[in-house]
Parts: sequence; structure tokens; C-alpha cells
Amino acid sequence: MDVIESLLTGTSIGQAIFVLALVLTVGLLLSKIKMGGFSLGVTWVLFSGILAGHLGLKIDPMVLSYVKESGMVLFIFGIGMIVGPGFFSTFKQGGVQLNVLSMVSIVLAIGITYLIYSLSGTPIATMVGILSGAVTNTPSLGAAQEAAKGMTGTASPDIGIGYALSYPVAILGMILTTSCLKWVLRVRMDEETRRIEDREKAQRREALVFSIEVTNPAVFGTEIAHVKSLLDKHEFVISRILHKDTGEIEMAHPKSIINEGDKLLAVTEQGEVETICAFLGHKIEMADSQWRKLDSRLVSKRCLVTQGSINGKSIEELKFRSLYNVNISRVQRAGVHLIGRPDLLLQMGDTVILVGEEDDVKHVEQILGNSATNLRKPNLFVIFIVIMIGVLVGSIEIPLGSMPMPVKLGFSGGTLVVAILISNFGTRFRLNTHNTQSVNLMLRELGITLFLGCVGLSVGESFIDKLLDGGYLWMFYAAIIMLVPLWATCILGRYWLKLDYFTLLGFVAGNMTFAPALSLTPDASKNNTPAIKYATIYPLTMFIRVMVAQWMVLLFA
Repeated sequence: MDVIESLLTGTSIGQAIFVLALVLTVGLLLSKIKMGGFSLGVTWVLFSGILAGHLGLKIDPMVLSYVKESGMVLFIFGIGMIVGPGFFSTFKQGGVQLNVLSMVSIVLAIGITYLIYSLSGTPIATMVGILSGAVTNTPSLGAAQEAAKGMTGTASPDIGIGYALSYPVAILGMILTTSCLKWVLRVRMDEETRRIEDREKAQRREALVFSIEVTNPAVFGTEIAHVKSLLDKHEFVISRILHKDTGEIEMAHPKSIINEGDKLLAVTEQGEVETICAFLGHKIEMADSQWRKLDSRLVSKRCLVTQGSINGKSIEELKFRSLYNVNISRVQRAGVHLIGRPDLLLQMGDTVILVGEEDDVKHVEQILGNSATNLRKPNLFVIFIVIMIGVLVGSIEIPLGSMPMPVKLGFSGGTLVVAILISNFGTRFRLNTHNTQSVNLMLRELGITLFLGCVGLSVGESFIDKLLDGGYLWMFYAAIIMLVPLWATCILGRYWLKLDYFTLLGFVAGNMTFAPALSLTPDASKNNTPAIKYATIYPLTMFIRVMVAQWMVLLFA
């Protein structure tokens, strides 16, 4: 009993580890509870920490602060590396419109928060904590606490309490929103589904393999390089040529000559097929398996890029076609099939389609690595270099005339910016940024669990007293901050921007930076649109909310 008592009430490192593990264990057990098919998930860890703090369990403040900040940095790293690769590309697919709408929602929330602050006299740091909980944005809570601590030396527990009181209100608000959105907007599901299907057909950009018979006299006797120059605005790759006069199959290269009646195996995007076929001749039905039967010398194999020296090199730079007579016709990355263009940079974890004679293909496989075991190993280097540079960037002071003290991105903002940039552009500098999805998810979940547990412990002692002493008003403030901007922008998006219902479901989840919102209604799982739109909005919205939380504390404090 003495041992247990010392682990609960002592001040040693062992006591801190034991209490924190106890809080996290209880919270994670509670996270399995579902109400109406929905669970608060890891947020239960926050309430577990509050309960522990209320019962008198404590951790040394320095240890608590270190674990909390470390958890937040790990959480932000995981987020940045998961959403970063699609951060810039999403703007090409209607992302600008949705992100502008999300910014409108953020501005409205800021305006309402400031208005309540002015009328109620509630400290701005507390209001930012309420705002963070009202939009279910934990990183902005971390940024607010970091900014407040930078100004006063200590972060007021009211910031965490405001967040803890607001968070359940936001969950109930999202349930209400997703449940009533279809009814309020008078959505007809058959029309909405048809709109989605038509749009997906028009925007489909994955690589498509097809065959062409050459019948255009203008290209008889010309090199493939010349044909591609005539169609320079259209991306496509010719993989193999079946010559009519000899009946032999040739691995295509820029100097290959095509003639009347030759059959070509080509790869391009869905929207380019008609144009390319019309220019060269006409499309014919000839499966890839038929090509292999015609020439048993040629094989087509999938190969994983697992060799670090290949990372960041273009297909043209590798010279597989000229050195080994092997073509890379397609590249599969994150579930998407890309055309094997000469300028495409290969990344660790890519799956490439190699076409050539078997011995040559085996040689190229050895160069690329093709070892799934290598990909299962966590890439610790990229984790620590992102955190190191992120903390450095976050510590840089930016003087602004209207601020009482210089602005900093903070540990959260700095790590998020660096993770997004490195996940996008690290390959260009031959930096291996690959980690399995499970590694990034593990770091994200570990980080948020540690952070929430520490926040709960830090505010638990005064939580109940604060709830009874006007805290219920904070919950009312949270409802206004959450519901007014969200509903205003949903209605604006529907009737002004003409967004479909499924896009709005994704907008709700992305604007609230809350992925579980995608499971609050069965409609969200009927197609991929809600998830895609969530990913489109999430990165920029997350970044802006983190920055705004810090700036509000510094500007109005």
C-alpha cells in the first residue's frame, strides 16, 4: 500500500509516469463507450485528467509542461506529414473556393469571440480557450497556452477549462448540424448523387492504359518524340509498339518509328484519351494480357521504391530505358495511378510498373530496392529533423507594430509549417520523408493523448468550481461561436457557391478540423466526396486557427 500511495501522491519521476499512465488508461477505456453509435474518442482522456485533478492527483509542474508540449509537437508532426502531401494540390480541385469559405467562418468566429469578450469582460485568453473548444481545435489551445505563458510566465488554467467546457458543446452542435442540414437545405439525394457522379467522371485524372491503331497519314514514319512534340499540351506515354509489317513488339523510346497499322499501348489520363486517339488513329480493344501473349519476352511487374538513393530522382534521370531497355509506364502513389512522365520524381514508397524483358526488369528491381521490409522501419531521421527545424522556426520572433510583443509561430505552428513543406518538397532535396501511415498515425494519436491528459490534470483541481461559478455561461458562448459561423457559411456555400450536399458535409468536418464528423451521418459514407473535401480544407484551416489563437492572446491581452 505504501508503494501505491507514493506513486499517487509523491513527487518522483516514477510518480509522474504512473499518474499519467493511469489517466491515459482510464480515458482510453472510456473512449470505447458509444452513444447512438458515436464516441468522443480520445477526448475522454481530457475528462479523465480533469477527474484525476479534481480528486487531488498532481504531477510536478515542470514535468507536466514538458510532456504536454512534447505531446503537442508529436501530434502536429503527425498531422502535417499526413495531410501535407495533398496540401497544395487540393487548391487545383476547387480547394480555393472551399478554403475561402472556411476563412469566412473563421473570421465570423473571431468577431463573435471578440464581441463576447468586450461585452462580458471574460479574459481574452479564456475566450480563446472557449473558441478552441467550440471549433474542436486542440492545437489552437496549445498555441493559446504557449502565447499566454510567453507573456506572463504561466498559462491561466481558465484557458484549459474553457476548452474542456466548450468541447462537448461543439460535438453536440456538429451532431445537430449534420442531422438537420439535409432537412433545412431541402436536399434531394438522387439529384445530389447524380451531380457527384457527373463531376467525378469529368475530373477523373488517374492513369488509364489503352491501345491505339495508327491510321493518321500525318504521323506515318515519324518518331515518337516528334509525335509528343505535336501534342505537347497533352500528357501521355507510349509503352509498347506492335509493328504491323514485322509482327514484332518493340519497347517504345523517343526514337521509335511508328507506321500505318502499328498498334500502340499508351498511358494517359481519362480526359486525354479521346484527343490522343483522334490524332494517332482510333482506339482498339486490346488488353494488357494480350500484349504479353504476343511477346513472351516482355513482362510487366510491380516494384516498390525502397532504395534511398532513388528518392527524389526523375524517371528521365534514372535512364532505365536507355541503360536497361525497361520502361516505367505508371507510378502508384497514395492509391493514385500516375503517368510515368520523364520529369516525374520518384519517392520512397512509390509502386512503379516496370515493362521489359525479365532479366532486365530484375536488374531494375534491384536498383529500386523492392523490399517492403525497408518501408516498415520507422524513418526516425525525418521525425526529428522536422521537430528540430519546426521548433527553431516557431521560436523566431516576428516584430509587428500593433503587437505588445513579437509574434512567434510557436512550437505548434512552426512544426506544422515545416512538416507540410518537407512532406511536399523534401524529395526535391533527396530527403527521404517516407513513413508508413501507421507510424504517422501512431505519433499523432500518442501526441494528442499525452497532451489532453496533461491539460486535464492541469485544470482538474478548479474545474468543478469554475463550472458552477459561471462556467455554464462559457458553454453558452461556445454554442454561439460554433453554430452561427458554421450555419452561415453552409447556407452561403449552398445558395451562393452552389455546393452540393456531400461537399457541405466535408466542409463541416474540415472547418471544424474534426474527422469523426464524417461519421455523424450515414450520408457521409455514400461516396468519397466528404472525405476528399475534408482533406482539402483541413490543412489551411488548421494552420490559420493555430495562428489566430496565438495572435488574439497577444493582440488583445
